[in-house]
Amino acid sequence: MRSLFLVALMLIFVACSKPQGGTEAPAGDFVGTDISAASFPGTLNLTDHTGKVRTMEDFKGKVVVLFFGYTHCPDVCPTTMSDLKNVMKQLGDKSNEVQVLFVTVDPERDTQEVLAQFVPSFDKRFIGLRGDAEQTKETLKNYKIFFSKVDGKSANDYTIDHSAGMYVFDKTGKIRVYFGYGQKTGEMVSDIQKLL
Repeated sequence: MRSLFLVALMLIFVACSKPQGGTEAPAGDFVGTDISAASFPGTLNLTDHTGKVRTMEDFKGKVVVLFFGYTHCPDVCPTTMSDLKNVMKQLGDKSNEVQVLFVTVDPERDTQEVLAQFVPSFDKRFIGLRGDAEQTKETLKNYKIFFSKVDGKSANDYTIDHSAGMYVFDKTGKIRVYFGYGQKTGEMVSDIQKLL
């Protein structure tokens, strides 16, 4: 069932590959999946790891990379965050025009304090975001993020299966590119540079 959902989601993204209007990069110009024609019904409205409420409007003027994960993730999340750290290094001075947002899918364990330790440990400019259970559920639904709690040996010992890709928004706040898990660092750098 999960595999069918992910395949369907990717087909939607592929079907939404033709950008609309203006000075946007032409279709097929990105290495990642061009989803310029996609849209989300709601907006981001979560609290960051310093306690400040954030929306996507706060980041206008920057390219935004939006990633959903959790701090207890054994492999995918720390690997992706490390990759994004390397992307920032490769961008050099231009990295100051990029904002990485890490949205937790596990607000029960990922408190503000936990996010404040985890997220900036990769790059001090990275921002961790969280909501309560209802806000999280609504945000994940809005951004079409799959997630499923997998019980462990105790109540606090569980993992979460979740979508592992990243959304990239241009400086106007428009969705442009989807990076799949394992996207090469150089490919991400190339696409972000086009948006810069």
